[in-house]
Amino acid sequence: MKNITIQKFADKTAKIGIVGLGYVGLPLMLRYVDIGYQVLGFDIDKTKVDKLNKGETYIEHIPAEKIAAASNSLFEATTDFSRIGEVEAVILCVPTPLNKYREPDMSFVIDTTDAVKPYLRAGQVLSLESTTYPGTTEEELLPRVEEGGLKVGKDVFLVYSPEREDPGNPNFETRTIPKVIGGHTPACLEVGIALYQPAIDKVVPVSSTKAAELTKLLENIHRAVNIGLVNEMKIVADKMDVDIHEVIAAAATKPFGFVAYYPGPGLGGHCIPIDPFYLTWKAREYGVNTRFIELAGEVNSHMPDYVISKVGLALNEHNRSIKDSKILVLGIAYKKNVDDMRESPSVEVMDRLHKLGANISYSDPHVLEFPYIPGHHYFDLKSEPLTPETVAKYDCVVLTTDHDKFDYDMIAEHAKLIVDTRGKFPAKNPKVVKA
Repeated sequence: MKNITIQKFADKTAKIGIVGLGYVGLPLMLRYVDIGYQVLGFDIDKTKVDKLNKGETYIEHIPAEKIAAASNSLFEATTDFSRIGEVEAVILCVPTPLNKYREPDMSFVIDTTDAVKPYLRAGQVLSLESTTYPGTTEEELLPRVEEGGLKVGKDVFLVYSPEREDPGNPNFETRTIPKVIGGHTPACLEVGIALYQPAIDKVVPVSSTKAAELTKLLENIHRAVNIGLVNEMKIVADKMDVDIHEVIAAAATKPFGFVAYYPGPGLGGHCIPIDPFYLTWKAREYGVNTRFIELAGEVNSHMPDYVISKVGLALNEHNRSIKDSKILVLGIAYKKNVDDMRESPSVEVMDRLHKLGANISYSDPHVLEFPYIPGHHYFDLKSEPLTPETVAKYDCVVLTTDHDKFDYDMIAEHAKLIVDTRGKFPAKNPKVVKA
């Protein structure tokens, strides 16, 4: 069975199934279509499926032309999970958020696996790409896959291969980002390599699914810890009246032993604010306290409060309070040049300013209407156009996401007061307060 499945991937007669058509699933779909594979995409959101089948996009950095070309040739989207039997590969790209107790919410992975398992057949490979704690593939997917009598490693094949998408980064694409793969058995690993090798320039096999799961967490915890460090350094530098961005730029000239990380108003996105908690939660099962990781999380989660304190102090210098001040937040996506709002610290800043009585507006060329975000205050707002007149009418402008489309010179000229969390404005400008 293993050799038959491998051959189907080699001769491109295999159909690829991708479950979850979002920031991870869609780029992967486009890559497989580009190299000549049929792809059947699954999603529970009928609106999303209908859009894709019409050749429309709902993610800014994924052009509609590419979706249209794919849907007119080798790609079809569906909400019908009974069609799982049509594909040789079932790749799960579903969210793994945290619950209200900051513990892993595995419901999307478990519910999706439960939706898929009645239709699994011999010869298929099931690959989980969602970021999760070490042991998920063995503890949650393996028993479910084998419930119907199929034997993993003989009849079907189980792998974990974490996604490594970086939305909006023009320097990397799905093909050029190396792919880590761990299999439940050696046969599973062979099939997993056969699945991904045609689509990815470099595959990196590891000894187990657990090793692959921990690899993904280490990558993101590395970023979270270093961002926490530089956020703390920002506070220290501010107390010393030193521009942290000048310091980082100087330190980055060292050709070895230093990697530049940049401070901001907090952590955002689907990985960095969330993934460390997956490891800290699982580590407790082994009696290990991950103090270093948790300290970084504490520093990063405090940054929106630090920004608010700087806004309050800056307004106070202009004989105003936060209450009743007109404040414009620049950039509400979680990172520059994308429309992705997941875990955006900008929303935390808006929430907290609103609770303190500020009149909040925002401008973001990538997010034209404020979306509904569970757990946050809903702002019935649209993005404000940035003109000299609109900028000048606000008591304070707070830069939280440094999109390239912003005209920073114009903003600096016409704003009454700027609180800069990204280091985009000259530190010596008397209007600018670094946060």
